[in-house]
Amino acid sequence: MIELKPIGFVKAAQQYKYQQPRQGEFASNKGKVILEPGFNFEQAVEDLGGFDKIWLIYIFHKNKGWRPKVDPPVCPDGQKKGVFATRSPYRPNSLGISCVDLISVKGREILIKNFDLLDGTPILDIKPYISHYDSHPEASLGWVPQTLPPEMKITFSAEAEQSATWLLENQGPDLFDLAKVQLSVDPLNLKRKRVKLMNEGQAELAFRTWRMLFLFSGENIEIISICSGYSAEDLAPGSKDPYDDKALHRKFRQKFEHRPA
Repeated sequence: MIELKPIGFVKAAQQYKYQQPRQGEFASNKGKVILEPGFNFEQAVEDLGGFDKIWLIYIFHKNKGWRPKVDPPVCPDGQKKGVFATRSPYRPNSLGISCVDLISVKGREILIKNFDLLDGTPILDIKPYISHYDSHPEASLGWVPQTLPPEMKITFSAEAEQSATWLLENQGPDLFDLAKVQLSVDPLNLKRKRVKLMNEGQAELAFRTWRMLFLFSGENIEIISICSGYSAEDLAPGSKDPYDDKALHRKFRQKFEHRPA
């Protein structure tokens, strides 16, 4: 029997799976790995600070069960692939490995950026990324396309930027990061994303109780507005509040939507 115990946990703003980029290269976030006390991990991380990148071995703690065949997010033939030929989190043993950027090491706290892990992810091990051994650009890519789909350019209208900034300043979700994660690649994938097509060239992205209306054309996406997903009836005094966020929605509507709630 093999017993694995976490050496630490990730602290990050991203809590839900649809906030997770498909690879750390598509992220623009910052967070930290907080190592457990009482194990001399302060000594274990000595000399780690000289590396630009590190490998994190971790547990997919949000997943249950596994699938022998999975749908990769980028697949030229649209066919399911064997899970061992992918980086899908739906594995027999829920183990993941990610290469992330290292910012600094302060005691038991390891500051990182550009990662695809969620808040609370249990970390099992840390290893330095060494380009002499870890980089093999000549290696065959198997079924993975030789060139990746173009990354969409995402912009915010002045109105949408003001709304998203206000939410960040008032402990709301980071919709700037969410737009990048969900819309940078294959933004209209209705199977994988909570996207609803509206008029021609216009669609809506849902994130929990928030909605982002955007325009798409070629390789450009513009977020034009952000609104509450609640109706006025949903926000009536005394209504149930399962996500504990209706107070924030009421303030948002009063400021930006100019409708009573």
